[in-house]
Amino acid sequence: MASTERLYFADPFLHRFTGRVVAHSTWEGVPSVVLDRTAFYPEAGGQMADRGLLGAVPVRDVQVDDAGLVHHLLELPEGASLPGIGTEVPGEIDRARRRLHMALHTGQHMLSRALVDVANANTVSSRLGETLCTIDVDLDVLDERKVAEAEAFVNAVIDDDVAIRAFFPTPEELAALPLRRAPKVTENIRVVQIEGFDVSPCGGTHCTRSAQVGMIRVLSVERYKGKGRVTFSAGRRARSELWAEAGTLRGLSRAFTCGPGEVPTSIDKLRRELTEAREALGAARAQLAEHTAGELAAALERSPEHRVVAVLEGASPESLRAVAARLTSRPEAAVLLAGRLPEGMPVLIARGAGSSFGCGAFLKRLAEAAGGRGGGRPEHAEGRLPPGTDFPALVASLLG
Repeated sequence: MASTERLYFADPFLHRFTGRVVAHSTWEGVPSVVLDRTAFYPEAGGQMADRGLLGAVPVRDVQVDDAGLVHHLLELPEGASLPGIGTEVPGEIDRARRRLHMALHTGQHMLSRALVDVANANTVSSRLGETLCTIDVDLDVLDERKVAEAEAFVNAVIDDDVAIRAFFPTPEELAALPLRRAPKVTENIRVVQIEGFDVSPCGGTHCTRSAQVGMIRVLSVERYKGKGRVTFSAGRRARSELWAEAGTLRGLSRAFTCGPGEVPTSIDKLRRELTEAREALGAARAQLAEHTAGELAAALERSPEHRVVAVLEGASPESLRAVAARLTSRPEAAVLLAGRLPEGMPVLIARGAGSSFGCGAFLKRLAEAAGGRGGGRPEHAEGRLPPGTDFPALVASLLG
């Protein structure tokens, strides 16, 4: 069986066509339709497959085998069958998806070229994903300033609206071309030539002029598995991302009652105020802990067992720790504290260096009796009990 004729080679903007069913097959166990010719691009070379309709049936995936047969995997309604062999079927490509892939793939070629020219970084692999596109290069560290320069270089070429040609050169023509990388195949080598800029072997769908890419945008530069990785977007995807980010920025400017360009200054001011408020809150908590510990110290002194049991209204775990730290400076002390909060009662049990009270074991018994949770070491334990627990009564009953 002859390989499938691929109509997108001649016209990447072709969105409607007719093809004749020449075979029923399978792809990884899923039934597929093979046509004599197709405009559907099969997943290959890091580019995702086209979607669309074959007849009136959605095409959920497109793949190509080693023999060059393109497999169309359909979303058949229950009880429906594949179109019969020999029948002519109309095909319709998802235009928006194809157009995005053209911009992303052409943008990848351009950015790979610019990274060579600006940063001496050669592309070793690329991936055009549903949400992110990446280029991995042969440098383990990429200078972000160089990548930004490459990004600007590409956008300048996009603005110049140069011609892009995809063709199958003769062996003689191929030998004379300044290819950026060697072909991965030895026959039917297809080349994508961006006028005055880049020449690369590729079988993907591409724009026919650089302005159709719209824009290229670098999202991040990182080290990944020993290589430099650039994450980027292009075309409609890049515009959508920028519009979303601009909307967020405008929302922040309204919240801060300032212009979009003044948002960073407003955030810096807010951070300073937050730091100052945290410091003031910390000082207030320390004073409160000191005052509370002073009141409980008197009860601790009066206790023959050197124990203090108390519930502190509104106390968080951090507050309980601050109070306990002051009380357990007394070597024989055993401190059993709980806070009262709407969502439950944080509990802390701690002892001084000279006490033998088993904090973790006692908290475990306490949690089991009240239906709470918690645990810890012999010298320190923390947990949480249900709201409304009568902490002093429960402790008294367990201590006997």
